[in-house]
Amino acid sequence: MKLTLTQEQVAYYRENGFVAHRGFLNADEVAELKTAVLDCVAQMGKKKVGDGGKDQLEEGESHYDKVFTQRLNLWRMSPVVKRYMLNPGLGQMLRQLTGRQMRVWHDQTLIKEPFGNPTAWHLDNPYWSFFDADSISIWIALEDATLENGCMWFIPGTHKHGRFDNAGIGVNMADLFKIYPEMAKIDPVAVPMKAGDCSFHNGVLAHGAGANMTRKRRIAMTCAYMPDGATFNGQRNILPKDYFESLKVGDVLANDDWNPRV
Repeated sequence: MKLTLTQEQVAYYRENGFVAHRGFLNADEVAELKTAVLDCVAQMGKKKVGDGGKDQLEEGESHYDKVFTQRLNLWRMSPVVKRYMLNPGLGQMLRQLTGRQMRVWHDQTLIKEPFGNPTAWHLDNPYWSFFDADSISIWIALEDATLENGCMWFIPGTHKHGRFDNAGIGVNMADLFKIYPEMAKIDPVAVPMKAGDCSFHNGVLAHGAGANMTRKRRIAMTCAYMPDGATFNGQRNILPKDYFESLKVGDVLANDDWNPRV
């Protein structure tokens, strides 16, 4: 794993809300992580959340379910996935970018199937059980991510505009701009990747992806990270039922089992 960032990358992230990191994984690491991810997907069937997460959340036939095959909390199922997503060196990279200690929120594989729907513009953090403008995600390409198969697009600097209002990932790509019309005035940036490349993006940065116009899958592994000290906002997201029901708004989310420090 290439676990060092340059000062230029850190400065770029803080100004733009995202940054690419080329060659994060070598070919052997890509193969190992990809195998572990696909093994988890095969074990889970239609179930979306691994190992005790939100009950009764299964893949269906909605537009959203045809945007990507989404399976979450793989780190709780696979020691291999856990080793990558909770790597202390990765934790240090996250601290360099944000200036804060991070906890795992949830990981997820996002597999854009052949001819899969586009991913509408959205923010990540408003979906989660905490609101924090320093939240961050890593997005790792396990196959080449191209303009043709649905690579990531970011709208630079929108983490500075972003509040915690959001639009769902629906049929209209531009619903987010009804909430944030100023974002529609900024040119998006595409970030194609080779397998093993990754990017980091802020939890309130506008981003999306095109349709997969090819006959092959676009396979990615991602993980969202929560700043240490973040507090519960009342939303369940993927919290286990018992844990969710034990929380009140304002409680610090410091469960070391579900959200370990990285």
